[in-house]
Amino acid sequence: MRNLLLFIEKYNRIILFIILELVAVYLISNSYKYHNTQLIKGVRKLTLTWEGVISNVKNYLRIKKINDDLQAENTLLWNLIERYGLKTDSVIIQVNDTLHGVQFEILPAYVVNNSVNKVKNYFTIDRGKGDGVDVNMAVISIQGVAGITVASSDNYSIVMPVINTDFRLSSRIKSNDYFGSLNWDGRDYRYAVLHDIPQHVSINEGDTIVTTGYSAIFPPGIMVGTISDFKKSGSDFYTIRVRLATDFRKLTYVKVIKNRRQQEQLNLEKEFQ
Repeated sequence: MRNLLLFIEKYNRIILFIILELVAVYLISNSYKYHNTQLIKGVRKLTLTWEGVISNVKNYLRIKKINDDLQAENTLLWNLIERYGLKTDSVIIQVNDTLHGVQFEILPAYVVNNSVNKVKNYFTIDRGKGDGVDVNMAVISIQGVAGITVASSDNYSIVMPVINTDFRLSSRIKSNDYFGSLNWDGRDYRYAVLHDIPQHVSINEGDTIVTTGYSAIFPPGIMVGTISDFKKSGSDFYTIRVRLATDFRKLTYVKVIKNRRQQEQLNLEKEFQ
């Protein structure tokens, strides 16, 4: 009580001013119809503005759930495409074995840790062995190739992304089907280098680079990036700079792809190596 009295004593002039202002507003609004109408309009406008702010806050708080729902829906649609042998121009282009069942299984995941400024970058996803995720599984973003799983615990997995100097990816130029090996040179996280494309091949800036499917990890036809520039080196091959489709600084939601026939293919190929 004493603190309240001290507060009133200290700010009595301001409190008196506010009270007089409120009284003045009340008298004016009740004496003149115009002022009364303007006051009501002002209160309504303030109320609507406040309701809009509350609605925006609620929508913001619901963003994660909305994103999770969209991820689940996208995965369901992709698995239906896989199961029924449909073809599409989206990230996964070709899955067409309806006779022997599903070859690729797709699982959504969330990136919980990430790095882009190292020579050997990695990122962590919230899916592990308990979800069926193991090593050597493809990981893609909504834009294209992201990386390969290299370690898994019960609930988490570590992914080696394209922007790791140890990463290698069999890739082809979509316009002419010539393929080579793509890797990162450790410089700009937005670009990688495609090797082993002969210089007699006609290529252009903007040509699309996609996966070949030769590794038994990535399905064929997944977007990798586009040719940014190229030059002829001292050898018989181009040095091709590829702008990556995936923006690793914004990497949030990804999909893990399991090739159910991967081990069968690898075991057979070992017999002839």
